[in-house]
Amino acid sequence: MSDRTINQQPHTPHQAGPEQDRRTAQDDAPHVPPAPQAPHTHGHGSEPDDFAVQIADSVESFVLSVTEVAKGDEPGSAVSLLLLEVSQLLLAGGRLGAIEDVVPEDRFEPDAGPEPDGEQLRERLAELLAPIDVYHEVFDPYGPPEKPNAFRISDDLAGVVGELQHGLTHYREGRVSEALWWWQFSYLSNWGTTCTAVLRALQSLIAHVRLDSPIGAAPDGADTDNDGLTDEQLEQQAGDLMAAELGLGR
Repeated sequence: MSDRTINQQPHTPHQAGPEQDRRTAQDDAPHVPPAPQAPHTHGHGSEPDDFAVQIADSVESFVLSVTEVAKGDEPGSAVSLLLLEVSQLLLAGGRLGAIEDVVPEDRFEPDAGPEPDGEQLRERLAELLAPIDVYHEVFDPYGPPEKPNAFRISDDLAGVVGELQHGLTHYREGRVSEALWWWQFSYLSNWGTTCTAVLRALQSLIAHVRLDSPIGAAPDGADTDNDGLTDEQLEQQAGDLMAAELGLGR
């Protein structure tokens, strides 16, 4: 293990300054009602409690399932499987958000090694979801009114997998409180919002097909693809994909 007083940096949210102390990272958050007490986490080399095991199982299941879906072996069930996996991950995230702040044993994060390269996963998902990859979302429903922004399901899912794998590294090396802290903080600061947006997009796709409601054309300049297809062609592709997946005739 490296010398944490020299080589290890304090925890910070993404793109935050290097001197931010993770124990005060959420001090400025709005007041919310008292949360259930945080689960007990054990020291290095000890067995995690049931809560930690359940969260880790949910995280690992999501990472493995999304990786398998991205291989494209069963493209007809991709959207349905992703809808289920994102829903289940958000349940684990809700449990993390409902408990008290997890305080890790160490003030500075132990080195988790190099971050995994998620580019291959992103590219595979983008190819698999090409007709329906781009969706539109308002970032903060409690913020000032703003125009919807364009996002990609493939980018979002690959990013979430990377964040979850960071916590899995700590968990597998016996740093249970470190893993729970990271999953809780990253849920509140990033992947909870991301997964909620992706879930809305996936649910909307299924609703459009089941309710026989055409998918509307993207606003001018909002489609981040430059594939030469018209909005009508993209709409047709998306509808055909979902209809085939759900076994519905068009």
